[in-house]
Amino acid sequence: MSQTPPPSPANPIRPTDDEARRLARRLIAEARFGAIGTLDPATGHPAVTRIALGPGPESEILTLVSGLSAHTNALRADPRAGLLLGEPGPKGDPLTHPRLSLQVEAHPIYRDNPRFVAMHARWRSDHPKSTLYIDLPDFFFFELRPLAGALNGGFGRAYSLTPGDLA
Repeated sequence: MSQTPPPSPANPIRPTDDEARRLARRLIAEARFGAIGTLDPATGHPAVTRIALGPGPESEILTLVSGLSAHTNALRADPRAGLLLGEPGPKGDPLTHPRLSLQVEAHPIYRDNPRFVAMHARWRSDHPKSTLYIDLPDFFFFELRPLAGALNGGFGRAYSLTPGDLA
């Protein structure tokens, strides 16, 4: 007597629609900080840290970094990273609030890049306290270019996103 394999669980990923795209884009546009996961070049182990974020003048995702930080050195060695955006609201279960997990590639934007001046101005307007350190010589930007995304829009609302969905 042959046994029938158990049924596979239902695919929890919904077809990506305009509502999911809008939510993902809003989470990106409103993010002023997030958690970035990088690979430690010395050990290969993942490390996660909180970073400041903001939109660039062309709506790119930017982070201002110090050349002295561990995550900067990790991104210089391997530009692949994970980025988590979205914060729990003031009430309710934190896991019911929207969040976006992005696979990104980090591209450095140094002071000699023609795009740096506009990024610098935009960053200072969104992050006024950065005036204290943005002009220190070891600070520069990484542009975090999304390669793929996983949106959890709340309970039962999971979506896979492409770079086109996020643009």
